[in-house]
Amino acid sequence: MRNIVFYTTSSGNSPVQEFLDDLSDKQAEKVLWVLKIIKEMERVPASYFKKLVNTDGIWEVRVTISGDIFRILGFLLEHSIVLLTNGFQKKSQETPRSEIELAENRRKEYLHRR
Repeated sequence: MRNIVFYTTSSGNSPVQEFLDDLSDKQAEKVLWVLKIIKEMERVPASYFKKLVNTDGIWEVRVTISGDIFRILGFLLEHSIVLLTNGFQKKSQETPRSEIELAENRRKEYLHRR
C-alpha cells in the first residue's frame, strides 16, 4: 500500500489540491478513483501510473474522462510514498516540458526542505 501526499509550498499552498478544486465533481471523482488504485494496488497498470522517461524521477498519474485528459506529476519517496507536485489538463500528445520542470523543481525544493 502506498501513501499519497500533496506537495505544499513553503507558504502553505497545495497546488494539487487547488487543481482538484478547479475540476468538475465528475472529473475530481475520477481522479480520486485513480489515486485510490495507485494507493491500494501493488502493481498499478501503466495506463494509470507511469514513470516519465528522461526526467529526474518524475512519475505521472494518468486520468481520462469523457475525452478530457488530466495528468498529475510527482515523485516517489521511500518506495511507499507518492508525493504529487502539480496537475494539469493535457492538450497535446507530449507532456509539456514546463510541467515536468515544475515537478522536478518542486522535488528538489521538497528534498532540500526535508
